[in-house]
Amino acid sequence: MRIEFYVLSSDIPADRLRAACQLAMKAWRAGLPVFLRGSDAAQCDEANELLWRFKAESFVPHSLHHEDAHAPVVIGLDDQPASRQGVLINLASSLSPHVECFSRVIEIVNQEPHLLSACRENFRSYRQRGYDPQRVEL
Repeated sequence: MRIEFYVLSSDIPADRLRAACQLAMKAWRAGLPVFLRGSDAAQCDEANELLWRFKAESFVPHSLHHEDAHAPVVIGLDDQPASRQGVLINLASSLSPHVECFSRVIEIVNQEPHLLSACRENFRSYRQRGYDPQRVEL
């Protein structure tokens, strides 16, 4: 499994959500199923809305998990992914309970202090599980 921590230089939550949408679009265009895991229902709704409008010239087919768990890009919380071996984009501060279902995991980190410490803990947890997470500066 490939695990990457994409590190943003800002501390603005909207930048983190926009990066998640861009990465979801890129993975979908590469033919991979995507599960975008939000931190709560409000963030899932915000991601759902942003995927409709963040790129005016293109459409990313997506759905909330409870509406269509088989959409190319699924937005949810701790739901079991319908597709295996896809990409998990994790916006929650903890590891997904279904992390082993994915071939690639992307954690998006910004400079919010509480999020930085949670992501550091996630990085350590992946290492303890035998994975080799990589850091990617954006």
